[in-house]
Amino acid sequence: MKTFGLLLAALCGAMLLTAASKPAPKPAPPKANWAGMVTRTPIDSHIVGNPNAPVKLVEYISYTCPHCAHFEQESDAQLRIGFIATGKGSIEVRSYVRDGIDLTVALLTHCGPPSKFFANHSTFLRHQTTWMAPIASLTDGQKARWSSPDFATRTRAIAGDLGLYALMEARGYGRPEVDRCLADKALAERLAQHTKEATEKDFVSGTPSFLLNGVPLSGTYSWDALKPQIEARLR
Repeated sequence: MKTFGLLLAALCGAMLLTAASKPAPKPAPPKANWAGMVTRTPIDSHIVGNPNAPVKLVEYISYTCPHCAHFEQESDAQLRIGFIATGKGSIEVRSYVRDGIDLTVALLTHCGPPSKFFANHSTFLRHQTTWMAPIASLTDGQKARWSSPDFATRTRAIAGDLGLYALMEARGYGRPEVDRCLADKALAERLAQHTKEATEKDFVSGTPSFLLNGVPLSGTYSWDALKPQIEARLR
């Protein structure tokens, strides 16, 4: 009996030692917040989502385009939940500059770090009807300021007359920072050049226009038309 007790004690001790020496299971790695991963590209566009996503969507957007505003309202939530959050897709937004107003707003969407771009982008599209309303009743004096030969004077006049400063202030920007962004002539010239290249290389003739994994989507200008094409590539 004594021998059996000693053997049992030895066995229990060995089991405890084995259990103690066994490494604890590693905690699961934190889930990536793809919706918060934003990068600015060398061509002044912005990408949100998994940079290695198997499905990559490029959007060409004009901020004075009503169809672009409509697309933003219809697609944003669905793309973020079912496309970006899963890590299966990424979205790249490229500005397609059509006129001075478009350019002014594009400069403001680029204002600040890349992390602020998509909220700026969404703000201007979702409030488009409000800030574009004054265009219909411009005075001769306002039109003259909008045609100023000085670049910063021109963009700041547009921003002031359309209430764009107030939109930026609501986003946490101060007037000096907004003025610096509106005076960025080098960026304006690059955006104009990127627009020219989009027309020539990606066959963009209107907005919104899309590329899916680098392929231009002919005849696709709405969320209803784009959605099934994305879903087909996610299967």
